[in-house]
Amino acid sequence: MSRISKNITRLIISLMFLSMLSACATTSNNTATLPGKAIPEQQDRSTINQLGKGDFDRMADVEVRENSESLRLLMLKLYKRNPRELQKSTSDSAEKMVNWVFDGEAQHHYQFEGVNNRHGADAIFLAFKADYTGDRVLAFIVGLQTMLLKAHGGKTDFYLNDNIDPQHMYNLARNIEIAAWKLSNARDETGTLYLLSNEINDKDKNLSFEREFGKMIGRTDLFAIGLAEKSQRLISRVVQSLATAVFLPF
Repeated sequence: MSRISKNITRLIISLMFLSMLSACATTSNNTATLPGKAIPEQQDRSTINQLGKGDFDRMADVEVRENSESLRLLMLKLYKRNPRELQKSTSDSAEKMVNWVFDGEAQHHYQFEGVNNRHGADAIFLAFKADYTGDRVLAFIVGLQTMLLKAHGGKTDFYLNDNIDPQHMYNLARNIEIAAWKLSNARDETGTLYLLSNEINDKDKNLSFEREFGKMIGRTDLFAIGLAEKSQRLISRVVQSLATAVFLPF
């Protein structure tokens, strides 16, 4: 790896860690500081498995894992804000449902009859469809998680022979922005939000959803820039109005 590439790698890693460690405070009438989040650590970093990984492979491991953890947190928070959606899928707790979705991939492969076995943008659109009677939280999160995996070639563990397209990462970041906008703005014919998320009123100020999406977008954009610099590949930047934006393909 060239000297310039090494410097870029160190810069991107530093920025990714800073974005992951930010936004640790919860704001309400009284401001409380929560314990800081530990720096992500490779579980198998001391094994021979790591000999097949370069710096960008380890960065990819961290990026996809941290974004999945953000989606796990968002799913739990959405169920807490929208308990009736959870009741459409199960009588279990929100925590158990979330764990099943994210830890049970080997069993369900993200194929859920409740969301008509849809993935990616199709599942996200379903979450905001007027005549959909199923679990909108499940549809929204499954759409984002399967979109995340598809952008990474269906992998969560990367090695020297893997090749992640920086354009896919850029498109993923834009798609996360679009999904976040839909979550905050999509309403039914009565003007009611399909899903409650951020909340600002006289008593409470809850922007934790917005912050979590912001961290996801920041990680993904930084990784896209790093990959583009490493491979000397140009990223086609697309400017869209969020109100009319379409999800970008991979």
